[in-house]
Amino acid sequence: MLTQIKGLHHVTSMAADAQVNSDFFTKTLGLRRVKKTVNFDAPEVYHLYYGDEVGTPGSVMTYFPFPHIAAGKAGVGEVGETYFAVPKGSLGYWRERLSKLGVQGLAETEAFGEKRLRFAGPDNDGFSLIEVDGDERTGWLQDEIGAAEAIKGFHGASMRLKDAGATRELLGFMGYQKVDEKNEWSRYAIPGGNGADFIDIETLPGAGFARQGAGSVHHIAFAVEDRAAQLEVRKALLDTGYHVTPVIDRDYFWAIYFRTPGGVLFEIATNEPGFDRDEDTAHLGQALKLPTRYEPHRQQIEGLLQPIVD
Repeated sequence: MLTQIKGLHHVTSMAADAQVNSDFFTKTLGLRRVKKTVNFDAPEVYHLYYGDEVGTPGSVMTYFPFPHIAAGKAGVGEVGETYFAVPKGSLGYWRERLSKLGVQGLAETEAFGEKRLRFAGPDNDGFSLIEVDGDERTGWLQDEIGAAEAIKGFHGASMRLKDAGATRELLGFMGYQKVDEKNEWSRYAIPGGNGADFIDIETLPGAGFARQGAGSVHHIAFAVEDRAAQLEVRKALLDTGYHVTPVIDRDYFWAIYFRTPGGVLFEIATNEPGFDRDEDTAHLGQALKLPTRYEPHRQQIEGLLQPIVD
């Protein structure tokens, strides 16, 4: 069993409009845009990162806004919902705020003993705000969103699978422990994690497969401390029979990827070097940052990207 994984690192999804996406996460949810860069494999498309003040691993929601992308279709083989942790007693504030701002899909529920507020993002993305007592992480504070309300980071995420057996084994190998089970749902937690500690699996044997598009999660990333830990995880996964990519430099972390038995794309990402490697903390996410190989083509790339007005 692996011991290097410390919870979620980031969750990456797809969107249809960069401005709408940026406004929703920075103005509606009150997260900080900590990086404005491009998809390293498709530089005509932004890669936008939102999180706490410095983009702490376990707090970062990221997006590829593909203009004119078709809407995704929900189904099995994908991440179904991303959970954000909020302070105890703050759901009333968030219900009122999100309702006032016209956010769709609002529903108060309870699962695994936790109060949560479900809602949909601009592309019908699935989210929940979950009240967590004793979470010591500090959210990004704004005039309208104080310490008593601010999103702390992720609490976890759920996956919809046709057959969960092999993915449950994988999570166990990655260091997760089953902590609860009810009907078609099972919950897994990483001991001693970074706060973004939970993975829930919903087993839906009769459901159709998802089709990725706007609002779909592209991949879910798990955090390791450094490159040495990442290489240990990569070797263990290869030895177990998984097809794992070589280590890829993403400028702000190093990444490896592999497809799970249930169809979800997993990434293992390092906590180092962080989002302040090319910008000071006070100005994170303001300028368009390009990988070195794309810098000579900056003028052309900027001409292809939709301007984002903050």
